[in-house]
Amino acid sequence: MKILPILSAILVIGALYMVVLERERLMAWLPAPAETEETAEAVAEEETVAVIEETDVTQPIAVVALRSEAREVQSGIILRGRTEAARNVDVAAETTGQVISPPLRKGRQVQEGDLLCRLDAQTRQAELAQARAALAEAQANEVAASQLSQRGITSENQAISRRAQLEAAIASVEAAEREIERLEIRAPFAGVLETDTAELGSLLTSGTVCATILDLSEIRLVGFAAERDVNKIQVGAQAGARLISGEEVTGQVVFVGRSADPLTRTFRVEVVVPNADGALRDGSTAEIVIALAGVTAHLLPQASLTLDDTGALGVRVVEEGVAMFKPVEIIRDGADGVWVSGLDTQEDVIVVGQEFVNDGRSVAPTFREAGADETDHTFLIPGLPLDGPAPQLTTLADMMPSESEGDEAALSASDVLADAPAQAVQAEIGMAPPRARPGNLRVPDAAAEDIAQ
Repeated sequence: MKILPILSAILVIGALYMVVLERERLMAWLPAPAETEETAEAVAEEETVAVIEETDVTQPIAVVALRSEAREVQSGIILRGRTEAARNVDVAAETTGQVISPPLRKGRQVQEGDLLCRLDAQTRQAELAQARAALAEAQANEVAASQLSQRGITSENQAISRRAQLEAAIASVEAAEREIERLEIRAPFAGVLETDTAELGSLLTSGTVCATILDLSEIRLVGFAAERDVNKIQVGAQAGARLISGEEVTGQVVFVGRSADPLTRTFRVEVVVPNADGALRDGSTAEIVIALAGVTAHLLPQASLTLDDTGALGVRVVEEGVAMFKPVEIIRDGADGVWVSGLDTQEDVIVVGQEFVNDGRSVAPTFREAGADETDHTFLIPGLPLDGPAPQLTTLADMMPSESEGDEAALSASDVLADAPAQAVQAEIGMAPPRARPGNLRVPDAAAEDIAQ
């Protein structure tokens, strides 16, 4: 009965010994696991990296470069904004009274000085008559006091007092006349009524709105510029806008704010647009484009852009036979490429193979002229050091194995470089390739054998 525990202990000790002390020999006895596609790719990539690392780094890398010359290009800033009427005024009453005029309906065109609302005069006419009577009495008293003072019958002070009473009477008459004028509320400028005027019989007090008038002879496009862009905008710059209705208008910048909005930290920008026919409306959404001063820029394929180790956007250029990274700033982009600034007047920009070289690495560029036929897929294989003439692939058909090759086309450590032509095709036709790695490159077996040697 005690022999079984002893045998079990011996087996456990033996198993532990093999797992801990004889692990390599144990793994050698076990059958190798089935190689998955990912495992094969990882092994192939490691072998390829080893092959490339063993290659002499002094040998130049084959790349395709574009000789680019800077050109003057117009740029602009796009703002989201809205339209505003040149003037939008609430015409309010300056005195208290009941409206006795019929209302004018909204949408009606009015001219400067047109009557909007008339208020009941009530006792104001009587007050004006009383003020005029007091003025006549004050005038007579002032004349009499002045004559008596000249004769020495009355003192000079009495004459001055009568003169002061006269001035007060004159002011009372003017105030009464002004109060009567306020009974008629008139349009301060030509425009269109945005609201009905006050209804007949309604009571208006000082400050109560009689009507709202819009002046649409000019329209202001109001946008808000970010802090980084506001210094680029100058008063007098040309600007345009596309309204939500699809209509396009042009004008000039007339105002750039000096104080930022406390919530959005943006600055108000205003553009004046003529609107003689009144077709443009107040409050419409607009996409505003403000022209900036021309800048010198290069037109490059989008695929030529890359990132350095710090994440800065730029391109790699050829300088004295070596690759160098230069940061750039995108001015604008389009179907034909991107306009970038930050480069010298003339640059040799690497457009194929820039992902396979680092700063200071020697390169052997093949130059492509600007505007070359993008459908020409004859290129060098990027990423391969040159030892004599660079290998070339002329067409996509040359990159594919024939049917007769069958399984012989399977990946091995020597032909894992076969994706480089595909990467180059994407770059040639303007497609942004994925971040290149040495393991993504493929070359014909013969070329790989030369590298391995």
